[in-house]
Amino acid sequence: MNKNALITGGSRGIGLGIAQCLAAEGWNLGINGVRPEEQVETTLTELRQSGVEVIYCQGNIASKEDRHNMIQKMVGHFGHLNVLINNAGVAPRERKDLLDMSEESYDRVLDINLKGTFFLSQLAAREMVKSRTADPEFPAYLVNISSISATVVSPNRGQYCISKAGMSMVTQLFAARLGELNIPVYEIRPGVIYTDMTSVVKEKYDKLIREGLCVQKRWGYPDDIGKAVAAITRGDLPYSTGQVIMIDGGLTMPRL
Repeated sequence: MNKNALITGGSRGIGLGIAQCLAAEGWNLGINGVRPEEQVETTLTELRQSGVEVIYCQGNIASKEDRHNMIQKMVGHFGHLNVLINNAGVAPRERKDLLDMSEESYDRVLDINLKGTFFLSQLAAREMVKSRTADPEFPAYLVNISSISATVVSPNRGQYCISKAGMSMVTQLFAARLGELNIPVYEIRPGVIYTDMTSVVKEKYDKLIREGLCVQKRWGYPDDIGKAVAAITRGDLPYSTGQVIMIDGGLTMPRL
């Protein structure tokens, strides 16, 4: 049976790190992003060099129509969907004090990071349930990429923290609902990961990391997340549904 994974936000940053690791493991990929396909063609071509099929599922996960189109394109092209990796997300366009946050900024972040993730998971889960009902051995997983911001407070980007805390509950809800069919659901919680999104604060975090922000004194990288997803999708953590996997270099570990 061919193995097929849909990765939201899969053409750059953490999503691309995940895609590279899964391609190396033989997974066919649906890469979701909002950019036109011609702008990501080089990335798609590089992923195909691992000998897997790669298609582009353009769309904004905040859009109901786009979410449906993504799932239909995956199932229509590959025949079934084994894994959904909810990685797409946005930060606030401006960091503002909690007392000055606008409703528009709140709605934008929550619509993409939380609402979009929830309803895309719902669509994917329906497909997985159909496949698992027909074949009890059908491999299926949901993986949510959240953030240490699910529990680490940043009052100047509260809407982002709320969205990631909500994603943690989404993980547990789907784990509980899909448990009867043995479809595991996981949350990966990255720490400070070096991507194009964080490159603008590189100097700040270089200093903090040198001063002991993390136990392991380095940035995290997208393939650190990719390796964790690869382990999950190999079935290496079969008895851990609903659990959080921390990939943060020890940043959130209590220390004296």
